[in-house]
Parts: sequence; structure tokens; C-alpha cells
Amino acid sequence: MATVLSEIQKDIAVLTLNNGTTNSINPGLVRDLSETLDEIRNEAKGIVLCGGAKFFSIGLDLPSLIKCDRAEMSDFWYEFNHLILDLYTVSLPTVCALSGHAVAGGNILALTCDYRFAGTDTKKIGLNEIKLGVPVPYLADMLLRQIISERSATEMLYSGDFMSFSEAKKIGLIDDIYSTEAVIRKARKKAAGLSEFQTHAFSAIKSCRTEEIRDKYEKNFKSKNEIFLDCWFSESTQRILKDASQKF
Repeated sequence: MATVLSEIQKDIAVLTLNNGTTNSINPGLVRDLSETLDEIRNEAKGIVLCGGAKFFSIGLDLPSLIKCDRAEMSDFWYEFNHLILDLYTVSLPTVCALSGHAVAGGNILALTCDYRFAGTDTKKIGLNEIKLGVPVPYLADMLLRQIISERSATEMLYSGDFMSFSEAKKIGLIDDIYSTEAVIRKARKKAAGLSEFQTHAFSAIKSCRTEEIRDKYEKNFKSKNEIFLDCWFSESTQRILKDASQKF
């Protein structure tokens, strides 16, 4: 079963995470989302990224990833971050429609989009990596600081706390909140509106917005990824991750 569903509706590609109730991020989902993005980038004029009603995504699939050795985890970590970079820099307008919780890696996927719309205020968003003993990925850290203020980003990263979508809207992490029934339609409308501009003009403007972070990531990702892996495979973090994986 494909972990990502794709449907093009009036030139807007709606990509839906479909990896069980939690939409946990594992090698299969990363591969499927990467391949889907490659397939539709020249067919669609805009992208809506959405997930499930309970979870947009719970983040990394800890029960499976905790079994990886360093080489396997290194390969996955590179592919995951490469996907994040591709989603962030794709020349099409992108809107994330959040009906469920978007935490840790789920929050990171949402950061890649030009806009983030929420469909309820009963779910949470946030980056809890510090509580698991690992840093927020270098690329995601930069994306967060571009979207919200430096002070708000530092508080999010240092605390590891989750927040409601209305709290996230106050700091600029969420752009608008709609009803659960309307959020995907509103996201499609936003993407469609942006797609009406001249493609080359929109692409050039987006390239200006993304190029600094892209260039910094491509220059530094090898050393930054090794720092993440060092933390991931430390004895104390492995204990935390194993305990956390039991709650999936």
C-alpha cells in the first residue's frame, strides 16, 4: 500500500500522507513522498500537503528506526533531509493542510510549505526533539527561524513543548484556522490562487526566498548530520528513544 496518495484536482496536486493512523515517517514514506513529488512537479501548478484526521504526522517512526545501525540511520537521515529540502525549494506554490497533530517530524514537513492552514484547534504542533535527546535537524531549525521570530523559535526549540494551533497562529507558525471540513478546500484555493501568477515570476521569487537556506544546508549538511547521529546513538539518548518507542 502506498504511504502517500496523490490526486491532481484542477492542476493542484493534493498529496495525502497514508501511513497508518499516526503517519509516522520511515524510509518507505520518505521514498514514496520523494517519488510522488518528482512525478507531479511538472504536471501540477500547485501542491497541497495533508495527512490524517488524528495525526498529520507523529514524526519519526521510532520503533523501526531505533533498530537501525549507524550506516542505515545515516542513509535514512540524508534521504529525509533531502526530501525536506526538495519540498521547501520546489518551484510550485505549496500549502499544508493540518487536520491532525503535527509534531516533531510532522511539524518539520509542515515547515517546508509556503503556508500552513489548520482545520481544528484541538490538535497540537511542536518540536520535542530536545526532550528525546537529539537536536532539531539543522535544515528544520533554519526553516523555523525564517517563518517565526528568532525569539519564538528559540523558545520552541529549547522547551520542546507542543502548542495548540491557535497558539501557533499567534507566533506566525500557522497562517489561518478553518473548520476541519473546510481546511483542504481552503488550502487548494490558496494554492490555486498563487498558481494563477506567471510561473517564471513566482518561481524566481520563491528561489530568492529559499536560496540562502538551501546554500547553507548544502554547505554544512554533512557535519550537521554527523552531530545529529552522534546524539542519536549516545547511550543516554538511546534509552530515551527506546522508552518513547514503546508509546507508539
